[in-house]
Amino acid sequence: MRILYYDWDEFNGEDCRDAMRRLGHHVDTVRLNMKGFDVTPEIEGTLKTFLEKKECGIRFYDLLYSFDYFPNLSEICNKYNMPYVSWVFDCPHYILDSYTAYNDVNHIYVFDKMLCSYMNSKGVGTIKYSPLGINDIRLGKLCKQIDSETAGQIIYQHDVCFLGNLYDNEYNFYDQVDCLPPDLKEYIDLVISVQEKIFGHDLFANEKVISSTDIANLLKYINIEKTGKYEMDYERVIRDILRKKVTVNERRNILAQMGQRFDTVLYTMPGAKPIEGVCNLGVADYYNQMPRIFRRSKINLNITLRSILSGVPLRVLDIMAAGGFVITDYHKEIAEYFTDGEDLVIAYTPEDMIQKTSYYLEHEDERQEIAIRGQQKVFDVFAYTKLLPEILNV
Repeated sequence: MRILYYDWDEFNGEDCRDAMRRLGHHVDTVRLNMKGFDVTPEIEGTLKTFLEKKECGIRFYDLLYSFDYFPNLSEICNKYNMPYVSWVFDCPHYILDSYTAYNDVNHIYVFDKMLCSYMNSKGVGTIKYSPLGINDIRLGKLCKQIDSETAGQIIYQHDVCFLGNLYDNEYNFYDQVDCLPPDLKEYIDLVISVQEKIFGHDLFANEKVISSTDIANLLKYINIEKTGKYEMDYERVIRDILRKKVTVNERRNILAQMGQRFDTVLYTMPGAKPIEGVCNLGVADYYNQMPRIFRRSKINLNITLRSILSGVPLRVLDIMAAGGFVITDYHKEIAEYFTDGEDLVIAYTPEDMIQKTSYYLEHEDERQEIAIRGQQKVFDVFAYTKLLPEILNV
């Protein structure tokens, strides 16, 4: 198959292209001057050259591929009758609410079964489900290289590590609203506090907990730009804002408790507010530094962004693929794909996460055995070469 790959410097692009080529596909990349999601003469002109290219009278490329969904790419592919494959790793990804998502040329894959069901219920039949993937070959070789640097042994740098965004910045939209009526804010804050204590069950989707009336009241005070280009469910947007606030709170609170008891480090984006007892080591690049950190941390934490309702976060796969040991909050699809205590460890409350961290810091052999089994499970099920045949099936 001949694939035209839209390269926008996404962190996992090189891994995916490598797997495509190992599967025997011809892959060419195209870069575009993308400013927003509108079709511009420059973008269409560049793509037209590729999409109309022929060899022996037959169209050269079989499909256009991108990580995440771009409405303007779909529009252009629709015009030139070219299949467009999009594998979405962002969540939420409100661009999927674009009217272009209905285009017949689309083959869109999302990693959250609940999101897939929701979009299908709206009549968007071009959206299907696939978990996210990893490059097993690159990471397998890198693990051997990392261990060879220390005579085949894993020399740990950290006891407890969390690598991820704290969102205590401009992306924490809830805290930017300072005019909510006191009674409404008091109730919403109470629900947020309760939700922090519960893994794997989303209170914000429960109409009895947060009603449409509550959402309508919040919409009066939270300004959301309405461009008319999207069939957006603004109730869902508000619920996601509340979910992100829960994520902000629980990541900080869990890390603060970890920092009180264990040697705890954080790798995150610039500008994060300090957490007492936690050493912030800044940003780690995805390709080289991150696997080393995961492999050389005794315990890696996964605290899922709450807008991911059921899917397996890429962080979990990245940790396990690097041979790292992970303790994760409970999530439906994590429990479907992995066995608790064999491939990874699942915590069911924040307190459970603290207790299991303490236990596994003291049981190294058990921890290492789980990490080894977990890495093999991810290589067997989530390698790009295992998932791409279905993704590229147009």
